[in-house]
Amino acid sequence: MTDLRVEDDPAGAAAERLAEAVRGGGHVALAGGSTPAAAYERVAGMGLDWSGATLWFGDERCVPAEHEHSNFRMARETLLDRIEGSPPGVHRMAGELGPDEGAADYELQLREAFGAGLPELDLVILGLGPDAHTASLFPGRPEIDERERLATGVAEPGMEPLVPRVTLTLPVLNAAREVLFLVSGESKAEAVARAFGDGAPSREAPASLVAPVPGRLTVMLDAAASGKQQP
Repeated sequence: MTDLRVEDDPAGAAAERLAEAVRGGGHVALAGGSTPAAAYERVAGMGLDWSGATLWFGDERCVPAEHEHSNFRMARETLLDRIEGSPPGVHRMAGELGPDEGAADYELQLREAFGAGLPELDLVILGLGPDAHTASLFPGRPEIDERERLATGVAEPGMEPLVPRVTLTLPVLNAAREVLFLVSGESKAEAVARAFGDGAPSREAPASLVAPVPGRLTVMLDAAASGKQQP
């Protein structure tokens, strides 16, 4: 069942949940986007011991690590460079290798860390696009149907920036102990209704296909993204 929460400060609430995972020495997959970035800035200032945590990424653009479109660069600037003391383990998606080689490299990293079978990430943070995509799983695209790979290349993304991507696959997302969607802004309200409303899960709304089997699904929204008017 989806735990859908309308928060006055979704970034702050997400930062608290991320802090719990860090304190527990968890494996956490980070998302790109402005609202997650605000959460990362918050948690970076909490003075946590990050040495037992391991950070992964849900998806990445096929650009160098210092490129303006890099999710890793965003995470480094908002979080990693601000951590005092021992840093967490970090598994970067090597987008500069291209979609296929980058995905193969990331799958190898996951296999080395978790062994055979599906990796069980403790917390996966995801965003939601206005087309109801999540990570780099876009409506109607074949990557949605991938069931064997842990990570896959995306040659033709459905939204700008129109550069190839690397993304975790649905089986990995659905093996997580907790998935946390973090969504803000009126432009996302229709996508929220499509992904988390009463309709059946659909390939045209990839976020609706995220349903972690062993864990919980939490959706944190601001009032605008929920479709409610601000007072």
